[in-house]
Amino acid sequence: MQEENKRFVERDRNWHPPAYAPGYKTSVARSPQQALVSMQKPTVSELSGPDFRHLRMGPHDNDLLLNFTQGQGLPQGERIIMFGRVVDQFGKPVPHTLVEMWQANAGGRYRHKNDRYLAPLDPNFGGVGRCLTDDQGWYRFRTIKPGPYPWPNDMNSWRPSHIHVSVMGPSISTRLITQMYFEGDPLIPLCPIVNTIKDRDAVETMIGRLDMARSNPMDCLAYRFDLVVRGELQTYFENQ
Repeated sequence: MQEENKRFVERDRNWHPPAYAPGYKTSVARSPQQALVSMQKPTVSELSGPDFRHLRMGPHDNDLLLNFTQGQGLPQGERIIMFGRVVDQFGKPVPHTLVEMWQANAGGRYRHKNDRYLAPLDPNFGGVGRCLTDDQGWYRFRTIKPGPYPWPNDMNSWRPSHIHVSVMGPSISTRLITQMYFEGDPLIPLCPIVNTIKDRDAVETMIGRLDMARSNPMDCLAYRFDLVVRGELQTYFENQ
């Protein structure tokens, strides 16, 4: 009998930050108190996922310069393009999957009722966007570069400029939530959240790289941020 045609390689737990990291104070209360339950075989619901191809997108859903005011006013800040490709861990593109993003404004403040940072809200910036990847797994957003902001982890903690990203991938079990930092930001190595990741190569995968070839002259710089999710194991080995 032929085996299930979708397989996922077990996650490398050393690649991801630990759930309990005292240097990142809020992880102490949020971390599990008991050992995780190991799932030996994924279920059908985990190996399948929502079909986003018929999801109706607005004309400016991926353009944060326009989507909050529908073009009636432009936000303040450095205009940028954020783009990249969604692939599985074997380099196979993931087409027609949902990529969502959210961020602070140029002053480092989120449009959220619980954000009390003294930076002003931008009346022309909402800070959220979404798009579907194309046939080759590419996605693209136009936005402004978010500002850094302080947070009460210790006496003088600051978050580097970053954009939050959620991507579904080919199935429910491949959903990834991460952050894109900006190449050359001196706050990256000082951030307590970043420092929960012990593998420096893993940190590098979270940094968007300046791409002058994709920039718009006299308009926007571009940063490339590829997203790698778990995917199908295409080649079966004999011991399987």
